[in-house]
Amino acid sequence: MSDEQTTIATPLHGFNTPQRYFVGYTLAILVDLLVLNLFAEFWQHINVSSFSVSLLVAILLQLLLKLTIALEHKIADYFKAKPGKAPKVYRALSTWAILFFSKIIMLEVIDLSFGDSITFTGPFNGLVAFFALVFGILIAEFIVSKIYFSLRDKPEEEVAAK
Repeated sequence: MSDEQTTIATPLHGFNTPQRYFVGYTLAILVDLLVLNLFAEFWQHINVSSFSVSLLVAILLQLLLKLTIALEHKIADYFKAKPGKAPKVYRALSTWAILFFSKIIMLEVIDLSFGDSITFTGPFNGLVAFFALVFGILIAEFIVSKIYFSLRDKPEEEVAAK
């Protein structure tokens, strides 16, 4: 990618910033939807009553995941600015706590929002199934992003070197 600045007024490769966000979030929601429905189809611990419910759950999961990551980054940045070893320990502990307890909160939000339309069963009242789903989503999103970025236009220097 070149060193050019991209703004709403100067789109990169024909896409402006809002368009890139739209495509990115749409792709992430579709990945979440795919993973959720695959888990629901092939694993007895996740049950979804309909495709519409799974679509709404995928949208809600994407929103909650983005909020969790934003919170984790904000707190990590706070501790990064502090000198010494104690802030590094606090950063690690706070990151773990946010990433762990946010999943419990997400599960409760989904339960309150959708009730019996989506159920997670199994060990620890479905918490293990929910964690497996979230990790599956994160792994799938990572794989899709790796593929996406590997398809980018190569800088002119790389092309000339070949």
